[in-house]
Amino acid sequence: MLSKNQIKEIQSLQVKKNREEKKTFLAEGIKTVNEIINESPIIIEHIFATHDFIHKNTLKIRQLQIKYTEITEEELKKISIQNNPNQAVAICNYFKARPVSFDFENNFSFYLDDIRDPGNMGTIIRLADWFGINTIYCSPTSCEFYNPKVIQATMGSFLRVGLLYIELNELIQKNNINHVYGAVLNGKSIYKEPLKNGLIIIGNEANGIGEQNLQKATQLISIPANNNKTESLNAAIACSIIAAEFFRQLKS
Repeated sequence: MLSKNQIKEIQSLQVKKNREEKKTFLAEGIKTVNEIINESPIIIEHIFATHDFIHKNTLKIRQLQIKYTEITEEELKKISIQNNPNQAVAICNYFKARPVSFDFENNFSFYLDDIRDPGNMGTIIRLADWFGINTIYCSPTSCEFYNPKVIQATMGSFLRVGLLYIELNELIQKNNINHVYGAVLNGKSIYKEPLKNGLIIIGNEANGIGEQNLQKATQLISIPANNNKTESLNAAIACSIIAAEFFRQLKS
């Protein structure tokens, strides 16, 4: 049974200011919470879950000495950001700072320029995990990593992919990156250009890559379209197509 104060405390973590103050965030759903239990139980502060979830995971939760509270479906709806919540919500502590060491000569990664949509951000983290990219980079104005909608969209991949918020110019200089690709509508086709390892800039959902960052690109690339009536692609979809072609040329 949840008290009104507990509900209020959990709901408060839906707000960025409160997350940053408490250094805790929300993770939801059977798959995501189970992945945290299996891969990084140390970050779990408390699990709130329905009887079915607790029943299936009691032995593991007790072995790991994770605090948990069994709640009803109605209580779950009160603390969830989802319209149809799925059995469990975990309150987790922020990660300790992850060491970042990325070899741009032998690997490729993304720079997300002012990506604001948490669903896009989370999906990009998930596809980075799929392609074995362990670190992606973001402008300081991009969506926050611990936003519960970002965490939800990653489906557990946030445990394996680090995000570093940094200005593009600083990132290029610090890592001496030779190949910086800007994904735009009028660039050269990714299917006709010999691609090299480096950094790929993905722009804001509405405005594309900012002019200052666009000037840092050493080459402009695009995904060719067969239908000129479609103005642009969703940022996460563009990332997945581009990543697949880079992977095909450089890793397969």
